[in-house]
Amino acid sequence: MLLRVDLSSFWGLITSESSLAALWLSLRTAATSTVLCVLLGTPLALVLARSSFPGQRFLRSLILLPLVLPPVVGGIALLHVYGRAGLLGQHLEVMGLSIAFTTTAVVIAQTFVSLPFLVVGLEGALRSAGTQYEGLAATLGAGPGTVLRRITLPLVLPGLASGAVLAFARSLGEFGATLTFAGSLQGVTRTLPLEIYLQRETDPDAAVALSLVLVAVAIAVVGLSAPRARAAARGVR
Repeated sequence: MLLRVDLSSFWGLITSESSLAALWLSLRTAATSTVLCVLLGTPLALVLARSSFPGQRFLRSLILLPLVLPPVVGGIALLHVYGRAGLLGQHLEVMGLSIAFTTTAVVIAQTFVSLPFLVVGLEGALRSAGTQYEGLAATLGAGPGTVLRRITLPLVLPGLASGAVLAFARSLGEFGATLTFAGSLQGVTRTLPLEIYLQRETDPDAAVALSLVLVAVAIAVVGLSAPRARAAARGVR
């Protein structure tokens, strides 16, 4: 791509109105979906790592399903749940709430495909950290909330941060579920991957330039997550 890009027009291509709108929308929705992944994934990882109950394997399989499921299939599933005639969408429409083909749909699609990355990373960190410090704190009179806040979360913070970074990267690059569930409306649902796909048909130079932007972001994300992964490994040793 570096050999293919037109350097003389590179800056103009990535700063066009449609490119900036897609980039800003991608960053905003990816950040929102990452926050949702942390809020939803942290308790899920805690349940999977710190408890044993009937149906645990099924719950884990359900959470990990987006890792192997084609994103477009996930988008169709979301459409049948939150679409105007969907399982929940039809009731939301009655209340005047429309989700499909909105920015909210982009966030939901990104969260759907990104959540497993955070859960897997955090569950692994929780299992590696063990329960000895938590048990010791409990014997000294600390309550469950105090143990979670003062012992568990600080121990697995590098794993949580690494999982959040990976979830952000996955959200930023999400394409199939977003296109199927949210569509491609400029400034509303057209994220950077969708903009690249459309530009590929009309302006290949712009598609290459925007692809390089995503590559640069991916390299930055890997650079941010690698030190945290090493820190987590040192903590385990």
